[in-house]
Amino acid sequence: MRNVILFDDSVRENFLPLTYTRPVGELRIGILSIREKWENWMEAKVSFITQDYLADKYAINIEEDNFVINGSVLPSSQLVRLILQLEPNQALLENGDLIATRLSRSQFQHLMDEEELEELNGFELEDTEYVRIKNSWEIFSKNGEALEADFKLITKGRTSQPLSESNRTLGAHPIFLEEGAKVECAILNSTKGPIYVGKDAEIMEGSIVRGPFAMNNNSILKLGAKVYGPTTLGPYCKMGGEMNNVVAFGYTNKSHDGYLGNSVLGEWCNLGADSNNSNLKNNYADVRLWNYPSERFLTTGLTFCGLIMGDHSKCGINTMFNTGTVVGVFANIFGAGFPRNFVPSFAWGGSSGYSTYKFSKAIEVAEKVMSRKNIELEEIDKSILEAVFESTASFRRWDKITME
Repeated sequence: MRNVILFDDSVRENFLPLTYTRPVGELRIGILSIREKWENWMEAKVSFITQDYLADKYAINIEEDNFVINGSVLPSSQLVRLILQLEPNQALLENGDLIATRLSRSQFQHLMDEEELEELNGFELEDTEYVRIKNSWEIFSKNGEALEADFKLITKGRTSQPLSESNRTLGAHPIFLEEGAKVECAILNSTKGPIYVGKDAEIMEGSIVRGPFAMNNNSILKLGAKVYGPTTLGPYCKMGGEMNNVVAFGYTNKSHDGYLGNSVLGEWCNLGADSNNSNLKNNYADVRLWNYPSERFLTTGLTFCGLIMGDHSKCGINTMFNTGTVVGVFANIFGAGFPRNFVPSFAWGGSSGYSTYKFSKAIEVAEKVMSRKNIELEEIDKSILEAVFESTASFRRWDKITME
């Protein structure tokens, strides 16, 4: 089996807060995470070069022969073919950025020790079709292309489980149900893209789905949900109300009515009943989004951009999110009015002000939430979250004001 190592480069900062708790290669776009895509395409085991505080959980595995690939790059047939043709110490570049290289164990060790490498023979990628994401909003804006590629990859040569006659279907793109999937009395429109329903997932009665759409194993669409593609639900999500071009990584709930559009939700998030987000400014101007490395709002070039929410963040009922809102990790938002467009990690409060969500209390809640899915919050995860708590303290400016 081939050995693939996905590395984080400088664009990792543009994916915060989503990459506070995972390498870039663990981001979900399409049906699969980037890691899962490379595992399938390369028939490989995948490990990571990532931040030091993540390295214990996402450990690197070095073999005698290693394909080292940029974690922000999605595989394609053309790109995979070129990577497999690489000789040792050859590299593929995109405008000087490293996309992929092939290194021996000794060469890789030089790299890890920040020692001088043998000169790599680099080749610029020209006329090669593949997707590379460099910003958090591209997870939803490029989700359709990634979803259709994943659909072809994981359903090729396989037969869908039969779809119940209680459903109404239209469109030429395929609809695929994995074993144990349940869909009854729903309207499935595959005119604009395929529809994928994962193992033991369920679309409840009265739901209306327009592809491209994918829901992973054990996810649920609640009664009467309305979904516009391209939308992806990771495993064990429970979603309802109205959604348009949403990516939820997994174990996340939006169970009730309310609108969510052009948005990305991390894992273990929960949106209270009738929570809504704006994805379009009243003046139709390009949306600006908080950028962590520059510590200011930067334009996305998008007219439609909604909510980016980090892992374990939650909001109370009737929460209203402004266009282009970024919420960090472990934020707990509640109360009347619109929260600010940037809510730091471990923030507790809303439009009337914030205090710091105590780390011990946040961990206590996470343990309760995860135990409902029979998952334990392990010590290695707690150490990651503690590192995030400490590294994000500078954004919780109310603490400084209190101290003064």
